[in-house]
Amino acid sequence: MTVPESVAESERPASLVVSDVHKSYGAASVLRGVSFALTRGHIHALAGGNGSGKSTLIKVLAGIERADGGVLTRPGRAETELSGFTPDHARAAGLRFVHQDLGLLPDMTVAENVAFTRGFPRGGGRRIAWRRLHETTRALLERFEVDVDPTAVVRTLRPADRAMVAIARALADDDPDQVLVLDEPTASLPHHEVDILLEGLSRRARQGQTILYVSHRLDEVLSSADAVTVLRDGAVAATRGTENLDKLHLAELMAGRSLGTLYGDRRRPASAEEPPSDPVPVLEARGLSAGRIGDVDLEVRAGEIVGLAGLLGSGRSTLLRAIFGAVRPVSGTVKLDGTALTAPSIRAAMRRGVALVPEDRLADALFPEASVARNITVATLARHVRWGRLSRSRERATATGAIEELRIKTAGPDQTVTRLSGGNQQKAVVARWLQRAPRLLLLDEPTQGVDVMTRADLYERVRAVAASGTAVIVASSDVEELAHLCDRVVVLRVGRVAAELSGTEISVRKIVKYSYADQEAS
Repeated sequence: MTVPESVAESERPASLVVSDVHKSYGAASVLRGVSFALTRGHIHALAGGNGSGKSTLIKVLAGIERADGGVLTRPGRAETELSGFTPDHARAAGLRFVHQDLGLLPDMTVAENVAFTRGFPRGGGRRIAWRRLHETTRALLERFEVDVDPTAVVRTLRPADRAMVAIARALADDDPDQVLVLDEPTASLPHHEVDILLEGLSRRARQGQTILYVSHRLDEVLSSADAVTVLRDGAVAATRGTENLDKLHLAELMAGRSLGTLYGDRRRPASAEEPPSDPVPVLEARGLSAGRIGDVDLEVRAGEIVGLAGLLGSGRSTLLRAIFGAVRPVSGTVKLDGTALTAPSIRAAMRRGVALVPEDRLADALFPEASVARNITVATLARHVRWGRLSRSRERATATGAIEELRIKTAGPDQTVTRLSGGNQQKAVVARWLQRAPRLLLLDEPTQGVDVMTRADLYERVRAVAASGTAVIVASSDVEELAHLCDRVVVLRVGRVAAELSGTEISVRKIVKYSYADQEAS
């Protein structure tokens, strides 16, 4: 058994050692000799791009997937072969998991959610002893410094508190030797909630808790983890401490190539004195009201990237969907290249060159049972019809070109799209709409839940599309993304335009301030 050098030299004892894990699906090798060790009282991050093997490794450790080979060792316990590992083995080994889907029942109370794993205490007549349940749950929450009422319905809690409740439930049996495994715990949290959760994890680590933290958010890895193991193509690319590691270096370890900068070169700032290259904007919305938005004016010109910022519920997605014809306007007008959309609909918008990559790709964009090729070509199938029949060879050729252009990691165009990682699914959706050479490209949270290399690839592609003359609107909750990518940023607040920033005016601080407050940012 080989212990990674960086951990073997640690001053603290190893709490868990994973050695030489292999896993294949048919001819595809997903994990190739993965080894790492966790140090007691440390947060150890597991990082890697989409398709690097992180999710498969976590499933192996949880006993959900059977490894082809590998060993798990806990100090003072017998080595366990991972080829026969089950969920019962994982629990007996002291591994406790909190997944991205927290597994909480939203319409039940905190105490009831805890009891589903610990058991309901019984009183006389075998009735549930509610008072005792609430008391024990309150004691559990206090031990984890979670300030919520045991009788509160989970749905009413803020997201960070829900995550902490799930963590407290996972560690409820109070075994100091437990290893907590967190799989993308902040993926669905708003940014201001992330710090709350990370501080709670740091407190647990200071108290001696061993934590394996899986995340694609590099800022979180560097700010909270003591060490990081990077997976690339199913193998360990590096294991090292985070104290002298910056975001770009970590991203390049994950990518296995130089990224230059994460966002690419900043486009030339727009100048208020400079006349527009095209007097007629590609998009001109006036007094647009629909759903959450009211009286919105918006212009986007050819070659311009405009960002939409704002808090959850500000109307970003509604505005994009209204432009695309998926939400019918109550009032106002939408013009494309100077001509009004008199009867707004998705079909009419598509005919005029509008494309939308929606926020929820699984629910609103992917055809899950179809191939990668069909998902890429479905919006342009008529181009692949010859003599009344679909030409599969032409469809595959088109898809293969898109796969290469967007660096989609897949076994081939015939692979089922749901077998791709989330980032590669997102690239497939983007590729679909780029096949139509859109005049106006609408992107709703285009990099949500994807790794840093996919981000870099998507940013590069968005810039190239804009440079070709397409007008682009990017709606995003990632203000750093907007600040680096966009020529202008329009900030929405409660469905209305609160501010518009351009060129050198754009900064993370100003976007955030306008999103939250009514006063002007200085």
